[in-house]
Amino acid sequence: MLSLSSDSSRSPSRSPSPSPSISSEDRDRPQSPMRPMPISASSSLSPPGLSTFHADLATSPITGGFVSHLSPSSYTSQLRTQSAGSKYLRRQSSSVDEDAIHDTLSPTHVSPAQLYSTESGRLFHAGKICIVLVGLPARGKTHLAVSLTRYLRWLGVKTHAFHLGDYRRVHLTPGMDVPDDYFLVNASPSTVILRQRVMAACKADVYRFFEKDRGQVAIYDAVNPTSAGRRVLVKEFSQRGIQTLFIESICDKPEIIEANVRSVKISSPDYIGWDEKEAIMHYLKRISDKIPHYETLDEPEFSYIKLYNAGERILLNNSRVGYLPNRIVFYLMNLHIKSGCVYFARAGKATELRPRYKSDPHLRDEGRTYARILTDTLLEHRRSEHTARNANGDNSPERELIVWTSTRRRTIETAIEFQKRGFSCRQRPQLSQMHPGSCDGLSREEIEEQFPGEVELHKKDPYRHRFPRAESYHDLAVRLEPVILEMERIPNDILIIAHVSVLRVLYGYLMACLPSDIPELDFERNEIVEIVPSAYNNKVKRIKIYGVEESNTL
Repeated sequence: MLSLSSDSSRSPSRSPSPSPSISSEDRDRPQSPMRPMPISASSSLSPPGLSTFHADLATSPITGGFVSHLSPSSYTSQLRTQSAGSKYLRRQSSSVDEDAIHDTLSPTHVSPAQLYSTESGRLFHAGKICIVLVGLPARGKTHLAVSLTRYLRWLGVKTHAFHLGDYRRVHLTPGMDVPDDYFLVNASPSTVILRQRVMAACKADVYRFFEKDRGQVAIYDAVNPTSAGRRVLVKEFSQRGIQTLFIESICDKPEIIEANVRSVKISSPDYIGWDEKEAIMHYLKRISDKIPHYETLDEPEFSYIKLYNAGERILLNNSRVGYLPNRIVFYLMNLHIKSGCVYFARAGKATELRPRYKSDPHLRDEGRTYARILTDTLLEHRRSEHTARNANGDNSPERELIVWTSTRRRTIETAIEFQKRGFSCRQRPQLSQMHPGSCDGLSREEIEEQFPGEVELHKKDPYRHRFPRAESYHDLAVRLEPVILEMERIPNDILIIAHVSVLRVLYGYLMACLPSDIPELDFERNEIVEIVPSAYNNKVKRIKIYGVEESNTL
């Protein structure tokens, strides 16, 4: 048994894959204003008045130009259609406006940061794994399930979270209330039968995920309070060749439990239309009903991870379980219940009208004006949001804001107003834009003339294709993994000022976008994109920056 402590003051270090194959409860997702870039067959690939290609063109061949004639919205809708019968109880999201973390994946799905593929669809020689979550209600299990799903999918591990509460809601007929004794151990025979049906339906989907859809990691999100019940699960999974890894979320800090109840549970489908105070009291009663019968993980033969107070300490048992489970442990050491938002903003305009990648120019006067307006806009928005939270009974202090930039001059100078006002600003080399390679300084016409074959390849796969000596979006996604881990680690607000190619990839991670979506995402200079985290899915807002014109160039 190994115990680890997490020090929050330290930082952690459907296109075909180009890599060779190694071997032959329904959540309503609110609409958001995020949209793909409107490119069509007749639209120009370069902004008016700019003909020279460089890495700073938002619609350049390197960062999203030379796209197919199919518009992004129609392309996305073809890839994300409603599956018959709402497979795994989830709707398919209709666009990049919605967090697609609960979408089911096709057997041939290739993820944004996936390094290779196999005939079986499973990676790292890990086989089939079921992560069984354990813990009392309001301990962050759903947040844990969704976060793990997001990270493992990003790496290419085909993962799906199965929330038992979703199956309970589906099995209750319209107008039927949850039986009063549903959450009690000594329930009535009719309630026991209902619970057995709910669990059987959930496990049937887990088995279908492994056997029909070539899944690799299923996350079973339920309380799983007794040792006897957990042993039944291990035996049943073992008979089907599925490894079991338990993760128990333990929390003894009342402030964390109360915050989780307020921010997550009362917004769940169970409490639609309830008064907030009554919903909180009812949910706390559900917790108290389970406490007398809850048995913490203590089975020495099991492989399990105990997570204390949302990442404060981690305890491992039987940790020699292979590369993938240990990768999960590494991720959990960086994970916290994130309450802070992530803001994306573009840098101001440069002194050079046609800057080359190597020149790294300063901001022009217009860019410095933009930096001041950006700072004022975001700080005013955060103040108004904090006031609104206080009005709703949340008396927590305003969250800290950390600003990240790349090492490029324009991003650093765009953040200087935040630094003057006392905010922490950090330069991250991983946030540098995609390298344009041999295309640096070339116009679109010159690229088509000098690299006609590469242009055709790029049209077929703008996410994974590389121009000579250049980076692809896939390369950028792999490069950004340390940034993604630190985003998960920091509980406060983060503003990222970077090139549009970097913003697209990070947005793709937080909103579970398909690789084909990422090169087409649109970030205007006159808007700040805000990602608001929640346990079930992330939400998107756009904050208008008044006094700044729209711009397709960065």
